[in-house]
Amino acid sequence: MALFKSGNPTLSPKVFESVVSSDSETMSMRGTLNKFGFMLLMLLGSAYYSWKEFAGNGGNVQTLIWTGLIGGFVLALVIMFKKEWAPYLAPLYGLMEGLFLGAISAAFNAAFEKQAPNIVMNAVGLTFGTAIAMYFLYTFKIIKATQRFKSVVITATAGIAVFYLITLVVGMFGVQMPFLTEGSPLGIIISLAIVSIAALNLILDFDMVEQGAAAGAPKYMEWYCAFGLMVTIVWLYMEMLRLLSKLNRR
Repeated sequence: MALFKSGNPTLSPKVFESVVSSDSETMSMRGTLNKFGFMLLMLLGSAYYSWKEFAGNGGNVQTLIWTGLIGGFVLALVIMFKKEWAPYLAPLYGLMEGLFLGAISAAFNAAFEKQAPNIVMNAVGLTFGTAIAMYFLYTFKIIKATQRFKSVVITATAGIAVFYLITLVVGMFGVQMPFLTEGSPLGIIISLAIVSIAALNLILDFDMVEQGAAAGAPKYMEWYCAFGLMVTIVWLYMEMLRLLSKLNRR
């Protein structure tokens, strides 16, 4: 794990080792953020579609969720191994994630329509507010991506991944962990901790994009890094949604 400067496995230092550019154009932070913005538009467009589909035909939600989830996972694997394909596949990844997020957000909205009618908009606002805050904290060096900081965040991220994997495995045998869904104090504390780690991963992601630009990585790596940022943003949004759902179950 010490090899990883970002908790996000799509943005490790090895990403840039084999892609030093021989072209005149190289990646930049601004170019990466512009491409992330384009991917975000793709995500919002397909999310709107799946949201409307849920409203018109609630039984179709499972199809949309699994199409987006599996499609996004497959595209993510391909992009990670074929980085030069990122300009073509990253926008498609945004579309797949939009299908997934739109449908699952609509399901949360329906489930909490009475006690928290604005749960989705609150989760969206908190996610983007957190992302913008992390960007400014990184830009003005209020939070610095030091080696110690990276090690702590990476270790915590790995622990969360193992925790979710164990939860998935025991769930297959009918063992449930109530604090993952219920609004107990322990459940809320765990969600707050996971949200915090997801947010801090953005600092590491911004640092890796800056390192890639400094290393003279080729222009197509802007798409790859935009894809990596979206992976973290999607995770952060899902954790925000989970946290708000717990708070409204109390």
